[in-house]
Amino acid sequence: MNTPSIDRAYLLETLRDLVRINSINPTLVPGGAGESEIAGYVAASLERCGLSAVRYEPEPGRVSVVGTLTGTGGGRSLMFNAHYDTVGVEGMAEPFSGEIRDGKLYGRGSYDMKGSLTAGMTAAKALADAGVALRGDLLVAAVADEEYGSIGTADLCARLKVDAAIVTEPTSLRVCLAHKGYMWIEVEATGCAAHGSKFEQGVDANMRMGRFLGELEKLERELRGRPGHALVGPPSLHAATIAGGSGLSTYAASCKLQIERRTVPGETDAQALAELQAIADRLHVADPSFVATVKPFFVRQPFEVDRGASIVKCVDRAVSSVLGKAPEYFGDTPWMDSALLSAAGVGTVVIGPHGAGAHADVEWVGVESVERLADILVRVALEYCA
Repeated sequence: MNTPSIDRAYLLETLRDLVRINSINPTLVPGGAGESEIAGYVAASLERCGLSAVRYEPEPGRVSVVGTLTGTGGGRSLMFNAHYDTVGVEGMAEPFSGEIRDGKLYGRGSYDMKGSLTAGMTAAKALADAGVALRGDLLVAAVADEEYGSIGTADLCARLKVDAAIVTEPTSLRVCLAHKGYMWIEVEATGCAAHGSKFEQGVDANMRMGRFLGELEKLERELRGRPGHALVGPPSLHAATIAGGSGLSTYAASCKLQIERRTVPGETDAQALAELQAIADRLHVADPSFVATVKPFFVRQPFEVDRGASIVKCVDRAVSSVLGKAPEYFGDTPWMDSALLSAAGVGTVVIGPHGAGAHADVEWVGVESVERLADILVRVALEYCA
């Protein structure tokens, strides 16, 4: 059969409208609008296109929408996944303009990642308009909160069973097969509070933490010197925040350091944590009065998919057909919701449009690349869900 055509007018209208809706993540920016308004728009649009639309609310006011083009049965199911929450707009001259200049549509979230969501919605519309009878279900998931805790996709992983997913994070139409994970870890060094004049009584936790930081710097250099992963490179870490003490004339009783450790496919959380615990243990052996605790408080796994996976092969053929050349494969460094889907047993790959300015003062997405992505997604669904 002929490939269903993309409705360019719908694509442009939807992309503009999505960018013009304020969906700032309220966890990142107190008072942010959140996803309620944009969820209503997406649900209504998907329903007009012939899909069923269901809203999920993993936390009060944090809404995801899943539109489903129901298959005839017996086929594999596929999800197009995109988040529609955004970071803040401070410093932006045109945060919600949706204006197009030189083929670029501007505004917060245009690139990260309302252009991607538009492509998924447009692809589903093309299939519905053409009356294509897919055997497997096609799902368009517009998810909440990716910019902070990814509660949207985590919630859907617990609710829905799908065979494969395409996370449409922007990649300039390259195919992403892997990305890094991360751990947030708190180290607390313990001292003893005393008046600043009583050196014989006080133990300075801040200075104790200085010993830990010295050893941490050595580990950081060693991590970057490792051979690393073929697609995403070596692991890394940085000392993100540090706080200790209660007053100028008081010895600090506690000093807390927060570390971000970026992990690569093949590493384990236990391994990464053990390397930090080993620093605290060595310092305690050298000086038994040195006391520090090492505790992780947030973990996101790295992601990797085999190039021979069925969904990857489908994407390969679709990209080759649309672009007229074989796709470029790569690994990325930022974390994405693809890791959650993969961990839930869903065959997952990442491909998205071209653009720039994620979290920056000027953000844009290339309209032509959104249209091409929609065409790619149509072709993948035709093959994978057939």
